[in-house]
Amino acid sequence: MIDGVEIFPLRRIPDERGMVMHMLRADDPHFQNFGEIYFSVIYPGVIKGWHLHSKMIINYAVVDGNIKLALFDQRADSKTHGEVQEIIFGQINYQLVRIPPGVVNGFTAVGGQRAVVANCASMPHDPAEITRIDPFTPTIPYDWRLVHR
Repeated sequence: MIDGVEIFPLRRIPDERGMVMHMLRADDPHFQNFGEIYFSVIYPGVIKGWHLHSKMIINYAVVDGNIKLALFDQRADSKTHGEVQEIIFGQINYQLVRIPPGVVNGFTAVGGQRAVVANCASMPHDPAEITRIDPFTPTIPYDWRLVHR
């Protein structure tokens, strides 16, 4: 696991009317700061990444569908520098994934359907704070292809 990446199980409360899906509350022990919340829709076969934030803390939850989230630690002073982590979650495993600044991240929809990803970010979007990296760059040792096992 990459240093500083945290995973928190989330509650789904179903009843005959539908379902409530918790994400993040200001009184959660792991809540840090609120900047904005946005939703990202991703279609099958698409890669959203790589993204690198210099200040923003990301809090991802998948509210519809499932994703494969890939992480790469390029922080020179990190004990997990150079490591890759992969997390598959969404409806199959409803949880919040917190990503600290300096950890490169990207995701793709899995399971043949679109996914809706919520990000409760620690700060409002700032174009000067994000670096976008080609998802197929050779500098990140990750292969986005589906692995048949």
